Amino acid sequence: MNRTLDIILTVGVVLSLWLAHYIPADVFDKVLSPALFTVTVTVAFLGAFLVFRHAEGLRVRKVWGNTLLVWGIIDLAYLVSSLVAPSQVMDIGAENLTTHELLLGNLLGWVLLLYPTEALRPGWLSARTVLWQLLPMLALVALDYLIPFSLRPVIALYPFALISFLVYHVHAYRTWCEDNFSTLDKIDVQWIIHYLWMVALVGVVYIYMCMTHSPTRGFTQLCLTIFMFIYATDQILYRPDPWTLVHKRERVRATPEGRLSARNEELRRKLDAWMEREKPYTRPDFLLADLGEVLPMNRTYLSQFIKAEYGCSFYQFVNHLRIEEAKRLKLAHPELKMEEIATRCGFSCRNVFSNVFARETGMSPREWYKKCNPA
Repeated sequence: MNRTLDIILTVGVVLSLWLAHYIPADVFDKVLSPALFTVTVTVAFLGAFLVFRHAEGLRVRKVWGNTLLVWGIIDLAYLVSSLVAPSQVMDIGAENLTTHELLLGNLLGWVLLLYPTEALRPGWLSARTVLWQLLPMLALVALDYLIPFSLRPVIALYPFALISFLVYHVHAYRTWCEDNFSTLDKIDVQWIIHYLWMVALVGVVYIYMCMTHSPTRGFTQLCLTIFMFIYATDQILYRPDPWTLVHKRERVRATPEGRLSARNEELRRKLDAWMEREKPYTRPDFLLADLGEVLPMNRTYLSQFIKAEYGCSFYQFVNHLRIEEAKRLKLAHPELKMEEIATRCGFSCRNVFSNVFARETGMSPREWYKKCNPA
């Protein structure tokens, strides 16, 4: 799915830019532009309505709903003004990218980055951090008017600095997910990476449109924006919020002396016995916080305990147990199909099971079984 989306995005952007060369400016201004802006406004408002309706008290969903609402209002205002009092936004044939064009694009790009900021670092988004993000951009714009040389190339790249800042936190987010979840099917950060990639593409096309001063390049930008809104709204509505899942399941327990004690060996034996007896890892929704049923630790110390005693993340720890259970099942019941074994061991589907199996053993489930049963 990830590779397919990458191909669709790349081919779509290239084809739309090629097609934009053959769109007459008057056709774009009078027909295509109003039509695409109407679709964008509709998608933004409809998406905001759906997100707010199914927000379920989640701050991260409200942030995305407000993002769609702001974008929809801005595009609606532009659409109405262009129909009531048509005016040329950009000066065709101008030699340089103007500062006010960059400022507008940067502000719109910054709005699109509010959601991943909240998704990757819940609670970090506040009035102070918003000011911290906007001040450098506004300072660069002010300096561009005061100093004799142009800062426009730097201003144009500023949103990409914000994207780089978010990409830096992707690794920490993925590590946190692996420390708390046994299954990453619907919470993996890969979709946020795709979202950031789409925001970057929108920015690149916008700069290209301004630099060439060809409004028809807006055809690509608008199509990409519509696709991005639909894709992100779908992902946000149908993916659970991992932070909420963890905090709902977490059982706050005191850890003796506030640290990992010398009883680690005893606790490990207790955990191993519970895992072997109850097999909780066969539940797809098994979380790190569930270990609180048998170990007297809060989530932070549970994560430290797993890493210290088993030398891996919770995700790796659970999937190792699942693969070992899959091996036992297949050897004891050769008639079972791999799909049924995957389900019994806590995997969401055979593809996920096969990928994890290959990482654990270096071979596919079928190759492993043939090796164990050469006859």
